Amino acid sequence: MRDARPRRSPAVPSAGTSPESSPVAISCPICDGPVHLIFSDLYDDRYGYPGRHSIWGCRRCGHKVLGTPFTEAELGALYGGYYPRGALPLEDFRPKVELRGFGPWLEGERASAFRWVPENVRVLDIGCGFGETLAYHAARGCDAHGIDADENLLRIAERYGLNARVGLFHASDYEPESFDYVTLDQVIEHAIDPCALMRDVAAVLRPGGIAIITTPNSNGWGGRLLGRWWINWHVPYHLQQFSRRSLEILAEEAGLEVKSVRSLTNTRWLRLQWMHMFTRPPEAKASALWDPRRSKRRLPKRPTDAGWWLYQKKIFHVATRTADAVGLGDNYLCFLQKPR
Repeated sequence: MRDARPRRSPAVPSAGTSPESSPVAISCPICDGPVHLIFSDLYDDRYGYPGRHSIWGCRRCGHKVLGTPFTEAELGALYGGYYPRGALPLEDFRPKVELRGFGPWLEGERASAFRWVPENVRVLDIGCGFGETLAYHAARGCDAHGIDADENLLRIAERYGLNARVGLFHASDYEPESFDYVTLDQVIEHAIDPCALMRDVAAVLRPGGIAIITTPNSNGWGGRLLGRWWINWHVPYHLQQFSRRSLEILAEEAGLEVKSVRSLTNTRWLRLQWMHMFTRPPEAKASALWDPRRSKRRLPKRPTDAGWWLYQKKIFHVATRTADAVGLGDNYLCFLQKPR
């Protein structure tokens, strides 16, 4: 096992230089392999954070990493200033509910990690948002705990009696080996040091416990076909883009065993991808799709109507289920187990 020191992201080439000819100072944050430039000059096409960013890929394990280095303090300022984490009115809080049958399957509802947690277990949801999943687990007899960086979570937790903390996840805040399940729904791609994060996850799992991860699949049809227009590059918020191999190495680093890695994607992602193609804003501007409160633009009528028609006629649904069936969907669902 390599040493546990955090790795920095590749440095962005300075303005006026050619990215391809600029030296890359570091290696892959997962396997230490050499990296090469995949995309340069990407910008925040959702919320308007200024600046250009690059994506680098590992030649050894296929992992991809954002070229812009961030500290935890800088990420906090980024999310606080640009990510639309508006306060949810208490009366609008709705716990997640159990979904079964053909309709939820077609929609891809089980693409979320929390859907795979059984009843009557002790579960920790890292990145639990406003706590809808915690209420869902509690209603099914689980001892549910959550943590999220958004302080709005506290209002919901106090009102509905949820076990939740605000801040970044650290194993030292919890009893060792105290959870049967830990879920990370679209979280690990935001981590500066995903190996350290997963070691902390392993530390709080009981022997035989399961970590369930969902994260974008840049090796699916979207990342391959759409290139820089793929919505899940999501710079500079997504710092990591995993491959199956880098997920396997991540598990090994944390002392966990990979039980399965599969492609399973919510159909709404394809509808959002469709709309994104027609609403991508200029650099440093907010998107009418992703951040309508700060955008001065409106959604275009014809693409919006066409997207709704494609969704209603289940064309997006069939396309998404087909991509997942051949392993090329936009989302990974990964199960890791701590050895007994």
